[in-house]
Amino acid sequence: MPQRPLWAPWRMTYLESDRPDECIFCESSSPQSDRERLIVHRGQTVFVLLNRYPYAAGHVMVAPYVHCARLEDLAAEVQADLVERISDASRILEKITNCDGLNIGANIGAAAGAGFEEHLHFHLVPRWVGDVNFITVFGETRVIPKHLDTIFDELSTEFGESHTT
Repeated sequence: MPQRPLWAPWRMTYLESDRPDECIFCESSSPQSDRERLIVHRGQTVFVLLNRYPYAAGHVMVAPYVHCARLEDLAAEVQADLVERISDASRILEKITNCDGLNIGANIGAAAGAGFEEHLHFHLVPRWVGDVNFITVFGETRVIPKHLDTIFDELSTEFGESHTT
């Protein structure tokens, strides 16, 4: 069987990029629009954003505005808002991606795989039956069939947000 390449050139941007010095979940010293930051929803105490380097189409993160590493250090109101937004994001992702399931979780600490261990955030990753195959396991490559801009627009609409370009 002839070998066929799998092209994912967008991934090279991540591989060649310097890791940011600033926390990606905190407001940057250089102002960016919510669209540039991929924030699809802003709540009172938490927000929802697309993962710029997703594991699957629709991979979002839910984070509090407060720079805090552990769930137990958040005020009860923020914890409640966090769970409500995770629930909203779950429902919306299931609707727009037609996924068969979701992985939902937080990596607490570097040993658990947290890329930004000082700012608590939860990942929601849509999953489909049969989506983990040899490419992911052996090639450490994921194929994202839908463009981030398209997913951004769909999620923003479902959250009731309007973002201008």
